[in-house]
Amino acid sequence: MPRSNRPRRPRGRGPESSDDDTGLGRLMSSWRRTEVRRGREYTVQPVSAASAQKEYVCPGCGLAVVPGTAHVVVWRADGVLGDEADLASRRHWHTHCWSIA
Repeated sequence: MPRSNRPRRPRGRGPESSDDDTGLGRLMSSWRRTEVRRGREYTVQPVSAASAQKEYVCPGCGLAVVPGTAHVVVWRADGVLGDEADLASRRHWHTHCWSIA
């Protein structure tokens, strides 16, 4: 009997559907957390490889964080100048560089 090329289930349903395009996949890949380093509190936001669209310079190693590379964005959570200044001073780090900093 010849093979049928028609899908047996409607698209977007069933276990093979991906949550990456929905809010759940985006939420799971971007858990924001707070870490303390050298007595200062930092907010750490992971960026998935699919979401990494621009090139940045990692302050840990000085090398480029190229588009398509999963990394973390870090900024001070306890800055005295306020949240806007803290967000303006955020930096993109390689995940490994931040973990050994």
